[in-house]
Amino acid sequence: MAKILWIFDLDNTLHNATPHIFPHINRSMTAYLQEHLQLDEAEANDLRMHYWRRYGATLRGLMRHHGTDPGHFLWHTHQFPELDRMVLRTPRLRHVLNALPGRKVVFSNAPQHYAHDVLKLLHVDDLFDDVMAVEQTRFRPKPDNFGFMRLLRVHRVKAPQCVMVEDSLENLQTAKRLGMRTVWVNAGNKNAPCVDAKIRDVMRLPGVLHRLT
Repeated sequence: MAKILWIFDLDNTLHNATPHIFPHINRSMTAYLQEHLQLDEAEANDLRMHYWRRYGATLRGLMRHHGTDPGHFLWHTHQFPELDRMVLRTPRLRHVLNALPGRKVVFSNAPQHYAHDVLKLLHVDDLFDDVMAVEQTRFRPKPDNFGFMRLLRVHRVKAPQCVMVEDSLENLQTAKRLGMRTVWVNAGNKNAPCVDAKIRDVMRLPGVLHRLT
C-alpha cells in the first residue's frame, strides 16, 4: 500500500462542481466562442458541446480547428470573482484524504490557477504532492494518454502502482488500458469493465480500499 500513487480528478471528484461552477464555465466558454468566432449564442453553445464530445475538451477542438491560443482561452473562461461561494466543501474530505496510504496528486483538465484556487478553498492543497493541470499536458487533455504518460514519468512510477479516482468513464478507460487501478465516482447504477471500484462520492473511498490492493 505504501507505494500507491493516488491520482485524483478535481471537478466532480474532489468536490461537486455541477451546481455552480460548471454552469459558470459553460457560459464563459459559450461567450468566448461568440466573441472570437463571431457566432450567435446558440451556434456557440452547439460548437462548444460538439468539441467537448469529440475531443474531451472544448479547448482541443478550438486549437485544432481555429488556432485558438490556449492560455488566452483558459484565462478568460476560468475567472471566478466569487469562487469561495461556489465551491461546495465537504468537512471530512481532509480526514479521508489524509488517511489514504501513499502519495497523492491531482490530474485535471482545468488550468493551474483554477485548480490551485479550488484546492485551497477545500483546505486540502497541502495534501497533494503535485497538481498536473492541462498546461502540463501540452494542452492535450484527458482522455488523451499523453498526460497520463507524463505523470508516470514525472513521478517515476509504473501504472500498476497507481489508483485513479475520477468521475469520467472515458478517462478511466485510458487509465485502465495503461494498467492503473480505477475508482469511478458516480451515483448511477451502471458499471463498466474498466472500473475496479465504484463509489457515490469520494468520501466513500475508504470503504473500497480492500479492492484496490
